[in-house]
Amino acid sequence: MSAVRSSDSLGVTPILTKLQKDCATPLPVLRHVADAMAADMRAGLAVNGSSDLKMILSYVDTLPTGNEKCLFYALDLGGTNFRVLRVQLGGKEERVITTECEQVSIPQELMFATSEELFDFIASALRKFAQKEGGKFELPQGRTREIGFMFSFPVKQTSIKSGILIKWTKGFAVSGTAGKDVVACLNEAMERQGMYMQVSALVNDTVGTLAGARYWDDNVMVAVILGTGTNACYVERADAIPKLTKRMQIVNTEWRAFSNGLPLTEFDREMDAESINPGEQIFEKTISGMYLGEIVRRVLVKMAKVGGLFGGSYVPEKLVTPFALRTPDICAMQQDTSRDLEVVESVLYDIAGVKSDLSARKTVVDICDTIAKRGGRLAGAGIVGILQKMEEDSKGLVFW
Repeated sequence: MSAVRSSDSLGVTPILTKLQKDCATPLPVLRHVADAMAADMRAGLAVNGSSDLKMILSYVDTLPTGNEKCLFYALDLGGTNFRVLRVQLGGKEERVITTECEQVSIPQELMFATSEELFDFIASALRKFAQKEGGKFELPQGRTREIGFMFSFPVKQTSIKSGILIKWTKGFAVSGTAGKDVVACLNEAMERQGMYMQVSALVNDTVGTLAGARYWDDNVMVAVILGTGTNACYVERADAIPKLTKRMQIVNTEWRAFSNGLPLTEFDREMDAESINPGEQIFEKTISGMYLGEIVRRVLVKMAKVGGLFGGSYVPEKLVTPFALRTPDICAMQQDTSRDLEVVESVLYDIAGVKSDLSARKTVVDICDTIAKRGGRLAGAGIVGILQKMEEDSKGLVFW
């Protein structure tokens, strides 16, 4: 570990000032983002391919009522981890009788492996989880176990039980899956594991979140995911969807691809250019957990190299590694309220391998605060855009 200490270099100040200026989100910028989000939603609903927002129809035209009874399984594949869950529902009176859940980390090499390797790993974990079933979990005789597949990547839904993968996002680059039905991929993997469950529904994580919330509250209309990646869905009236002739529909906006009017920095542009999907998913790259830590890391590298943040032009070797700094790290540093910013000191030592003085730690907090606040405000503006679109199309639907 290096013991280089920071000096209060004047070279840091202009970099921080420009970062704060480029990340600024005054009310006019946020209003523009909200208006542009609403406009892109309308365009995406009208004609496929006419907007950055794909506005994918989910084929979910009914939502939970609370009357549901039985044993159900769920598989949630959403990012660097996936979850397997079983729940016993008892209707209006008993509601959720009992539930069990396990979270499984996906080895990084499988994020770049083949479709068969990834889905075999998932099916194997599901099989092991299903073998532990017991206790209060009870399946009526003669009924097949049903599983809901929550798949948090863009798919072209072809039915409630099938969907063609459009592309991998959130750092995944699995080969042999694009253009295939992801439910078929899961079914084939389960068969290879010697197990059978009936996939009753394929949904995006936002749709699953909306359905889960609607189980408890009939007034829920919008669901937003802010995690490794980001997305949003909402309840849309059929007559507001020119490309649809059916009744009410849950629409998956795929807002991660939104890009209109976003305040971007040189660090955002560099990160995007070096990503596996340059020029795509810009909204996600400014507000989601996959990328916020990386943006801060890039700022720190420049401040170290040009501004002397850690003394001279010293750049910690560990800090040069892409994605070495994670979003939980910047959250911890941003929320550090200790007098000497001890959490910041610890994170910098563990991640970058340097000892820092209080001046450097204060600068790091300012960077984290700038990037985190921009992300939070842009996410809020996106939500306002969805509500704005819903309200304009149906008076009294949202604001009453």
